[in-house]
Amino acid sequence: MLPPQATPARVTAVLRILVLSTFVVLLNETIMVNAIPRLMREFEVTAAAAGWLSTAFMLTMAVVIPVTGWFLQRVTTRTAFGLAMALFLAGTALAAAAPAFPVLLAARVIQASGTAVMMPLLMTTLMTLVPPNDRGRVMGNITLVISVAPALGPAASGVLLQLGTWRLLFLAVLPIAGAMAIFGRRKLVNIGEPQAGPIDWLSVPLAAAGFGALVYGLSGLGAEGSAQAPVPPAATTLAGAVLVGLFVWRQLALQRSSTPLLDLRALTFRHFSVALGLMCLSFMALMGAFILLPIYLQEVCGLTSLQTGLLLIPGGLTMGLLGPQVGKLYDRLGAPRLVVPGAALTALCLALFAFTGEQTSPWLVLALHVALSAGMAFVFTPVFTSGLSVLPPHLYPHGSAILGSLQQVAAAAGTALVISVMSGHAATAAAGGADTTGALATGIRWGFGTGAVLGALAVLVALLVRTPPTPQQPAEPETQDEDGTATNNTAHTPT
Repeated sequence: MLPPQATPARVTAVLRILVLSTFVVLLNETIMVNAIPRLMREFEVTAAAAGWLSTAFMLTMAVVIPVTGWFLQRVTTRTAFGLAMALFLAGTALAAAAPAFPVLLAARVIQASGTAVMMPLLMTTLMTLVPPNDRGRVMGNITLVISVAPALGPAASGVLLQLGTWRLLFLAVLPIAGAMAIFGRRKLVNIGEPQAGPIDWLSVPLAAAGFGALVYGLSGLGAEGSAQAPVPPAATTLAGAVLVGLFVWRQLALQRSSTPLLDLRALTFRHFSVALGLMCLSFMALMGAFILLPIYLQEVCGLTSLQTGLLLIPGGLTMGLLGPQVGKLYDRLGAPRLVVPGAALTALCLALFAFTGEQTSPWLVLALHVALSAGMAFVFTPVFTSGLSVLPPHLYPHGSAILGSLQQVAAAAGTALVISVMSGHAATAAAGGADTTGALATGIRWGFGTGAVLGALAVLVALLVRTPPTPQQPAEPETQDEDGTATNNTAHTPT
């Protein structure tokens, strides 16, 4: 008779704990969107400075996630979970009490550090516990949660801001996250056996400086006054690209003689590389659209922050609720039949957004946003599942880290790109005599047009997706009791 730690119910409990905790921490990635105008007034900072509350969150995840490939192989599941939730709770508490803007920004960085550990931990655990023929369904259920969380962020912040101070955004989350941390530490069991190994400390600053400079430089390209900046954004972008190149070179060198911080041998698997390219382009397009929509709805259409949040909820729910159904279709049909129409629908919706203006009905925007979210649902679940499924088990943590890291870089780069395009064309329109609203509407149309180009490129990459070969599933993945005792048992499928 199998011990309790290996029963299907216990495996399901492990995934549920990780999924719910990931939902709580991901909710905070977008919760600051509607609070930016109020924070600008209270702390007397510019819109560009306040925008870093969201950008720094994504950027921190991009910097920290590469380390998680190494980290998750060397600590237990419970240790990784405890560290992630401790960082998130510390950042949330600091943000709620922040007396000045720099403190709030630092708190967001601490929050993001915890979130950066949760995502690869969830993906690695899923790939270890769930057999290949059922990963689509399980990944679809997980997509429901991790898609709805960022979509609910703006709506939740709109409601909380109506009730009181912006500090409620963090005070409301704090007890929920605390309860999840306590419950998780009590119920979570260890998956796999930690492996001792050194860390290459040169790789850490190379990753941090490279990704940081790259995204910071991109965020300044096309912005007003960028030409007069002490360090031109183009130079910063180039420096970041060079440092990222050095980071990659360092990992390739370590693969021959030692243990790399991020094992890039995952990229030698064609199916994984194609999925990675499609994910990056899709996230650039999606996050660009998500950052433009609140600006368009509030500054051009005149909606309130609460109305904006409520209008965007149906799209997020559509993506989340379609996740389980798309996952089931993936198990039956494979990835190619899903990602190509999904990417095409996404590109079409972004192209139609480029024709919106001051007179466009919010209901039409709602319909386009729902259709855009549906297209993305047919892309993300198959991409994540098929990409990771071709990797051998020892590369699961590194594959999850590569996907998670570049996902955040793509999101930050997409945001920076469309905002730069929007700002540049809005300034040009204003110089040509357009009023403030008209100039902004022109810039936003150009921003959506840029997203449509990214969407078209994603369609081309989607055409390269093939059904991956079925990997050999280990017959007896290893779990651990809470006291650290290793037990080998056959993998079970969560319900």
